[in-house]
Amino acid sequence: MRYAIAFSLLLAALNGCGLAETGTAAAGGAAAEAQQAAQARRTEEHVREQLDEANRVAEEQRRAAEAQTQ
Repeated sequence: MRYAIAFSLLLAALNGCGLAETGTAAAGGAAAEAQQAAQARRTEEHVREQLDEANRVAEEQRRAAEAQTQ
């Protein structure tokens, strides 16, 4: 909480010289990067699930083929 108040006061103090806009832009960019990283993790998990399912199906097909040859 103290950090947020101190940060707000710092931004208010720097508002006149344009540094606050730079800080705000940097914070917005960091938030966008965090959102992209979260989306990438979700995509990676989805692809991993698809690969696991494909491997499971392939294993079932292999076992069925081996059972037919015996």
